Amino acid sequence: MNLLPLPRSKVQLGVALPWNVRDADCNLLLARGHVVESAHQVDALLQRGAFVDVEEIKATGLHVAISSGSAVTMATSLFGLWEQTTIDMFALLAKAPHMPNLHGRVNDFAQSLIALIDKDVDIALYRTVRQDKAVAFYYGYNHCIYTATLCLLIARHLRWTQARTMSLFKAALTMNMSILALQGKMADQEDPVLDSQRAMIRKHPKEAVDWLVASEVTDPDWLLAVHQHHERSDASGYPQCLAVQSDIAIALRVADVFVAKISPRLLRPALTVKEAARQLLTEDHGGPLSGALIKVFGIYPPGDLVKLACGEIGVVMRRGASAKCPIVATITDSNGKPTVKTTQRDTSEATFAIVGNIADKSLVARMPPERIFGYANAGGK
Repeated sequence: MNLLPLPRSKVQLGVALPWNVRDADCNLLLARGHVVESAHQVDALLQRGAFVDVEEIKATGLHVAISSGSAVTMATSLFGLWEQTTIDMFALLAKAPHMPNLHGRVNDFAQSLIALIDKDVDIALYRTVRQDKAVAFYYGYNHCIYTATLCLLIARHLRWTQARTMSLFKAALTMNMSILALQGKMADQEDPVLDSQRAMIRKHPKEAVDWLVASEVTDPDWLLAVHQHHERSDASGYPQCLAVQSDIAIALRVADVFVAKISPRLLRPALTVKEAARQLLTEDHGGPLSGALIKVFGIYPPGDLVKLACGEIGVVMRRGASAKCPIVATITDSNGKPTVKTTQRDTSEATFAIVGNIADKSLVARMPPERIFGYANAGGK
């Protein structure tokens, strides 16, 4: 049975399911014909990890395309393509290390993800910052995608060679291969980390390296970054308690820790980008790699919710020429009332200068990102 993540867009409330819904072990969760009554029930299924058999999808004749025999094509906008990366990442690594030609598949996925990032870097950063609809089951897969995105931008900012940049990027995608399912469980648990979970976490860098070597990865930078990405300069890290690490491993750790800080879990809310950056600079003692990450993001990165001098509230959609002056899409008028349309504001103009961040994210949590960026058609601006 070839299982694919439940295509949420095809679940209609009040309408009978056209296929059986199963968990990752093929156990039946909901039978075909079951009527899903609420969005809350859909969310619960996705949080648990819900799947549909490819053959059952094909048999319905519904407009759900199968890509490379392993992934459901989601939406047609750039944001739809980003949603697709989660599904493709799951298809790539959920069965590791037993996936045939894992090395080649990782290379192919890395190239396609970089091409998507390069279509619009600000949207890539927006996705990393705005995780309002994050599904705990896919936490580990998304975490690696977001970390890889930051690694790419850090390496480019530092003008690393293409070969070294690719080594770092692929290391970010594969660093947590053996604990992806565990990360999903931990993102959805209310209790602190269990001793058994901590033991699995501490051994995952070496386990991931062993899996990569078994799949014929020979790139020393890739392997070293994965092996050392949890080591720390005070020798308090793992698995070897090394006080000295390679630059590529430090870059991976910096991006990994930063993404973890700004990602929500049931046990704790996400930190703001500013607070995460402040903590990172303190922990890294203002090192060049943490500095590069913060320069990539800017002071107000895409996804930040801000208030303007004119009274409007908006979402940062693009970085500007100055780190302090991004382009903002307004979502309220000057009185704070929600608007039907967004208007782009250049915050370098005094009238629209940013006067502070907005802590309450409820205004933007349910707003389609396509509205903020003005995207309606497939793959383009």
